Amino acid sequence: MTYDLYYWPGLQGRGEFVRLALEEAGAPYRDVARSQEAGGFEALHDLLAEDGPRPAFACPILRDGELLIGQTAAILLHLGPRLDLAGEGAAEAIRTHQMQLTIADAVGEVHDTHHPIAVSLAYEEQKPEAARRARSFREERLPAFLGWFEHVLRTNPAGPGHLVGRRLTYADLSLFQLVDGLRYAFPAATARVLAGTPHVAGLHEAVARRPRLAAYLASARREPFNEHGIFRHYPELDG
Repeated sequence: MTYDLYYWPGLQGRGEFVRLALEEAGAPYRDVARSQEAGGFEALHDLLAEDGPRPAFACPILRDGELLIGQTAAILLHLGPRLDLAGEGAAEAIRTHQMQLTIADAVGEVHDTHHPIAVSLAYEEQKPEAARRARSFREERLPAFLGWFEHVLRTNPAGPGHLVGRRLTYADLSLFQLVDGLRYAFPAATARVLAGTPHVAGLHEAVARRPRLAAYLASARREPFNEHGIFRHYPELDG
């Protein structure tokens, strides 16, 4: 079975959390908008423009056979057991999902640092508000999120190498992506927080060394961070 992932070309965005799980598992998938064989951007556009009930409000969308799934956390909830990335048993599976939802909360707050008023306005049209929002994020929310994940890692009965249990889950991969994006968007502020959250920093480093992910991160399949995605680097917002 080959999965089809629908996401905007040229961006990591929320689709990257799904890509990391597929890449780590070695699962066959097509990044539809980037694949002419799969129909390219036209296939993505056609899916979102269908007159019938839409599978999701927005991308990412995953096609698994006849099933269409929207929302990053829902996609990973579906893929986790199939890719052996959801922990051991029902309790660990739901806890992994809980971690993913918390990461989604953090990602939303990152986005709002550069678009605090409206998505329809350019960053340059809301710079004063963005500066205030980014300061609050750097000083309050960034330490709160990474500090909480540090606590989860430190108190994991199976050891601090993973967020849930004793095995890699998609939540670990997603925390890697969150930290990677934060290091791009807020390098100075993130370095300060990571200095006090060594288990979070260690997980980020360990995930990056995993053979399949290391190969992916070094490949052209990994879109670079840029100022069109969720994680954007504006030096004036780093503080």
